[in-house]
Formats: sequence, structure tokens, C-alpha cells
Amino acid sequence: MGYTIAIAGKGGTGKTTLAGLIVRILKEKKLGSILAVDADPNSNLAEFLGTPPKETIGSILDDVASHLDKIPTGMSKDRFIDYRIQTAIQEQEGFDVLTMGKPEGPGCYCFVNNVLRGIVSKLIKDYDFVVIDNEAGLEHLSRRTTREADTLLVVSDPTAAGLRAAQRIYNLAQELNIKTKKNLLIINRSNTTPKNMVKELDFLGNIAEDADIQKFSLNGHSLLDLKNDNSALEGLRSLGDKIWH
Repeated sequence: MGYTIAIAGKGGTGKTTLAGLIVRILKEKKLGSILAVDADPNSNLAEFLGTPPKETIGSILDDVASHLDKIPTGMSKDRFIDYRIQTAIQEQEGFDVLTMGKPEGPGCYCFVNNVLRGIVSKLIKDYDFVVIDNEAGLEHLSRRTTREADTLLVVSDPTAAGLRAAQRIYNLAQELNIKTKKNLLIINRSNTTPKNMVKELDFLGNIAEDADIQKFSLNGHSLLDLKNDNSALEGLRSLGDKIWH
């Protein structure tokens, strides 16, 4: 059974960047097989890892719904969708990527989430680590994209609004009975440590603002190409064992 790290936080806190850096660090440490799951309909994680998705769960569902004649004789629709999604997993050196995407037609995110949840529950058995970059805010929790995780990593900025969002994420996870073994908090893009922390979340530390990462994001470069001594990367390395052990 894979060790699952679910990353959550309000929009703009840099959670997708941290998800990409975690995948890079796990890859470098050679701790085992890795599946990176982009569960955000905005779908940025694959690009951050240098492998833009050719197909997403959303696009596959749209295509199958529009072309039922493509389903092979003797194969059910659900089984064909499962096959298509399996083939959409991008195999990279040291990690694989699965992207949720969003339906372009009249399809609902809820159905995409249900399919994503089902496929992830199967794939967890095939990987040593599963890193899930969840949708910003609380939607992924309310739709239960993530039902359980070894580590829930909440990313915040040092503002009161950011910490209130972090508290709501934790509270909703508890209300929905999402099972987590660790509940952690990182303050990202800041050296400021707030006074009023979320008491239910174990505070890991700060990751400072990093100019190189900003440039990489603006130019669409892969986080895998960051220099090995990048300050944010080194900062996350120092906290890493607490995230995935």
C-alpha cells in the first residue's frame, strides 16, 4: 500500500509548487515508485514536472461520452474508461503522473471526482508513494476526492485569512471523517512565523519566497530543472522526513 501525501490549501499559497518539489525530492532519494496525482481541475502539476498531459480524466470522459462507438465489443463502458485512464498515466523517469482535468462538455466535476477516487484507490496499491495535489480551497474535501491519507499537508501563507482557511480545511476533513495519520502545516513563501497557529495541525516550518521558482513558474519551466542548491528545495528537504515517514 502506497504512502499517500494529500496537499491542500487556499489558492495562491503555492501548494502545487510544493507538490512538485516533494515529487522531485522523493525521486532523488530513490525511496520507491511515485505517482503524482493532479486532482486540481486547473491542472498545473504535470507542467511543473515538465510533462504536460496529453489526456486527462476529464477529456477521456468527454471523448467516451461523445463516441460510444469506440467502446470495443464485449467491453463495458466503465471498463473501457478504466483502460483509457490507465493508458493516460504518463510514465517519466522516476515517477508517473495522472491528471484529473475537467470536462469540457456538460459533464460534472462530481463524476470526474468519483472516477478519480476509484482509480486512485486501485493505483495506491501499485506505488510506494502517492502525492495528491488537491484543488484549492475546500471543494476536493466536500466532494471527497481524498478519503484518506497518511499525511494531510496544509499549505498556508502567514496571514490571518490563510490560517483561517487552513483551520477550515482541517475542520472539514474531520467532519467528513477523512482519515489522516498526520496533519501538518507549512507556511510557504514567507520567513514570518504567525503567532496564532492552527493548534490541530503540527507546524513543520517556513519555506521562504524564492525568486528562481517565481521565474520558473512564469516561464513554464519544470521544477526538475531547478538547481540542486535552490533555497526552497533545500528548505523542503530539511522538513521532508516529517512529511513522508
